[in-house]
Amino acid sequence: MIELIRTNDPVVISFVESLLRDAGIAFFVADQNMSIMEGSLGILPRRVMIDEDDQAAALQLLKDAGIENEARFDDEQNP
Repeated sequence: MIELIRTNDPVVISFVESLLRDAGIAFFVADQNMSIMEGSLGILPRRVMIDEDDQAAALQLLKDAGIENEARFDDEQNP
């Protein structure tokens, strides 16, 4: 799996989850339970992970939704 977005904003996470779910793209939200460790301060970002094969479709979803600036990929993962 590769990281699609990393953010502290729960609204963005929820929106991206909804977009991916509606498009039938499998995803995993990593670090969502870390708030227990940090005391629910929202310091540690959560990551939305997707299969590498879904990268292009997921990026298009973010672009169509106007939040493509939230996407994060390592240099070797950039489309």
